[in-house]
Amino acid sequence: MLLGSFEDYYYGYDDDKKHIMGYEEKISQLIQKYPPDETIIGESAKRDFIISFGSILRLRNILSSFDKFKGMEILSEGDFQNYLGKYEDLNEEFKSKSEDSESIKDDLVFEMELVRQLEVNIDYILMLVTKYHKSNCKDQEIRSSIDKAIRASMSPRSKKDLIDGFINKINADTDVMTDWAKFVKEQKESDLKDLIKDENLKESETRNFIDHSFRDGQVKTIGTDIEKILPPMGRFNGGNRNERKQAIIEKLLKFFDKYFGLGV
Repeated sequence: MLLGSFEDYYYGYDDDKKHIMGYEEKISQLIQKYPPDETIIGESAKRDFIISFGSILRLRNILSSFDKFKGMEILSEGDFQNYLGKYEDLNEEFKSKSEDSESIKDDLVFEMELVRQLEVNIDYILMLVTKYHKSNCKDQEIRSSIDKAIRASMSPRSKKDLIDGFINKINADTDVMTDWAKFVKEQKESDLKDLIKDENLKESETRNFIDHSFRDGQVKTIGTDIEKILPPMGRFNGGNRNERKQAIIEKLLKFFDKYFGLGV
């Protein structure tokens, strides 16, 4: 596909007496209809925001291939992350809709692949935590930026409780990078022990399973490995056994998402 001009994508253009909105106009319309710090209320407004912001994500993806786009994004980093957070919130909300609302979701396309390309990594968040620490944990603007950065990406979202728990523990003597690694290691071990105990899992097999999952970058939910860690369950009580197994798998996936990518 041939790429159009930067000006066409950024400022819009007229085609067969029809005006095609560009990035600048779409951003202006977005800010006017949905201010960054305001909650989007109502099904109709949510649907409109999803469509509008999705088209902006597609335009940003194209415009990012032009060097001149740098510095012309209009939205501040904080506001853009705020919008990304709303977009991901709605993605989760619409995914969890009941069967009665399936028709509502059918015509909504979430640009989650483009969102993944904009992932905020944990190092960036820890840099913000360091700034917050240097303010003696008093700069609420930085604290708000941390929350926005967490909400803006799928990976940090699964680690929100972990990050918040660490922030709540920091004090004047904290070395953010060193103490973060120690905190994560201790919390991971505590959570794993609780998971094994609460679900009566086989400890040695579960630890091996978790280690292999982090090594492979995924939790294998089918096959013999998952069966080895499960507690004894009646094979002739099929329904309950399957439900119990699925509940354990969901907890394992949640644990994996929480700690994957943290290097511990």
